[in-house]
Amino acid sequence: MSTPPPGKLALPELAAMKRRGEKIVMVTAYDAPGARFAEDAGIDLLLVGDTAAMVVLGHESTTVPVTVEEMLFLTRTVARAARRPLIVGDMPFGSYQVSDEEAVSNAIRFVKEGGADIVKLEGAGTSVSRARAIVAAGIPVMGHVGLTPQSATMLGGFKTQGKTAERALELVAGALELERAGCSSIVLEAVPSAVAARITELLEIPTFGIGAGAGCDGQVLVYHDLLGLTEGHLPRFVKRYANLSAEIKGALSDYADEVRSGAFPDEERSYSMDADELAEFEAALENRTAIRE
Repeated sequence: MSTPPPGKLALPELAAMKRRGEKIVMVTAYDAPGARFAEDAGIDLLLVGDTAAMVVLGHESTTVPVTVEEMLFLTRTVARAARRPLIVGDMPFGSYQVSDEEAVSNAIRFVKEGGADIVKLEGAGTSVSRARAIVAAGIPVMGHVGLTPQSATMLGGFKTQGKTAERALELVAGALELERAGCSSIVLEAVPSAVAARITELLEIPTFGIGAGAGCDGQVLVYHDLLGLTEGHLPRFVKRYANLSAEIKGALSDYADEVRSGAFPDEERSYSMDADELAEFEAALENRTAIRE
């Protein structure tokens, strides 16, 4: 890996923050304005999530359709706009499931073409081997256990995971395997807070909770959810810090009304012309009209 540019948050600092008990902040980002706003707010990591399938690309209730090319485009856009935050490129469904070799090849694309500092993949099981291979290639990996949206169908839908002792122990084992494989951090999604807290205690690497309680080392939310840009049903763990959808719709409605009524643009928002130049322009235009006739 190349040396991070000046000002970039160093990856080892995340583990140091965990040791110091400092909470780490991550949010999703999909475009340049969102990346700049997040950086200005002091966010530590920007996750270019495959949730883009739903909140940006219009697919309903699934992250599966988003492609590598689409994710590379979004990751590259975010990486161009942010300087300090670590950029996490979310590897979409199908980009790492086939083999270790294909996983490494696509991870390299996320670094070289997308500008990602870290790649994220979901699940334990075969993903442990994939994570190990990617780390061996010199690319940091963020793991993800609990509710894994790419395989939500196999989990019976978007449901809380680890609610039984047996299943909770499986999550612990999966998280430990990912740590041993070299992951530098792990997302815990839709996991009982007590289970997430115990996993966090057992791991030396940071955990990021999303619906996993306050015991994690950091938290992550979807940009559109926390800003109130997402409408309809939201998961229980989402907190809206703004209601921008109402403001945006109101602004667009006002704009449409003023265009239709002729109130926009007014004189203040129009450009004037020197009176003599305007007279010359009009005279020349009339002359040309007369010649054509």
